[in-house]
Amino acid sequence: MSALCDVAQLVSVALFTPKIEDSVKFFYDYLGMEISHREGQSVYLRAYEDFYQYTLKLTEAREPGLEQVTWRASSPEALERLAKKIQASGAGIGWTERDYAHGPAYRFASPDGHKHTLLWELDYFVADAELHSKLRNRPSKRPLRGVPVRRIDHVNLMVSDVPANREFFTSVLDFQLREQKIGDGGTEVGSWLSVSALVHELALMRDSTGGRGRFHHVAYWYGAPQHLLDIADIFAERDVRMESGPAKHGTTQAYFMYCFEPGGNRVELFGDTGYLIFDPAWKTVVWDVANEVDLEKSSIWFGGQLAKTFYRYATPVVPGHSLEEIGR
Repeated sequence: MSALCDVAQLVSVALFTPKIEDSVKFFYDYLGMEISHREGQSVYLRAYEDFYQYTLKLTEAREPGLEQVTWRASSPEALERLAKKIQASGAGIGWTERDYAHGPAYRFASPDGHKHTLLWELDYFVADAELHSKLRNRPSKRPLRGVPVRRIDHVNLMVSDVPANREFFTSVLDFQLREQKIGDGGTEVGSWLSVSALVHELALMRDSTGGRGRFHHVAYWYGAPQHLLDIADIFAERDVRMESGPAKHGTTQAYFMYCFEPGGNRVELFGDTGYLIFDPAWKTVVWDVANEVDLEKSSIWFGGQLAKTFYRYATPVVPGHSLEEIGR
């Protein structure tokens, strides 16, 4: 593992929602995110410890799902190197000029068709007097709305072929494979990858419905497990659908809760970071989920079970696999 990966971090996730105002209200009122910008049918939001202008873009559309995932390169030179490698792999789409709060970016599609963007230049958030924090290392004040999330953490994508997608990210983009789940017959059913000390910024899970290019969830970080209990209490009072948790994963060791924003996209709320990886010779943790013990403990270390919808529901929705059709 190199000391500095050419991909530095996850910047933002852009989602489609058929209920734009309800979706914005969910992130603004319940999760305390700030609205940075509105443009056309899109709304841009950030958590109070996100340093850039936004980490979530919501755009009105007929059905929920992923528009794109944006990553930051570690330098202008790294962006050029990555663009050449992606182009050589056949996954490149091409360069775009400046977008809201972003400079020139290189777009590509991973093997399942998920759209991604790589960039270097972007705008940092500068707080006005109302949001200015007395903490010099915090970009804005902690909000008074809901139970405010602190920053974006990771994205999880459903794929038809985990090995092909994992190989693309590790060989072309130099992501590190941190944890892995192997199922019946040695089939790779899940991979957790990162470019930093975080246990993952990107997770890839096999889509058991046979779908391609679907979105599983975006995760935002709290830091304190107590906040999961607080937001669960708020959600229960207001009939927000909670899928699983609060509980703790075995894979990543993270405290979590899964819920659905009004447009139908899944959101994960983290109650801590899980564990961090500083070992430059890290060996991938492998779970044999064909074994009942590994299957149970890798998914839920404690706190109940993952709902059936967790393994089959993603956006856009595959016919026959809506939340109501799958059930709990």
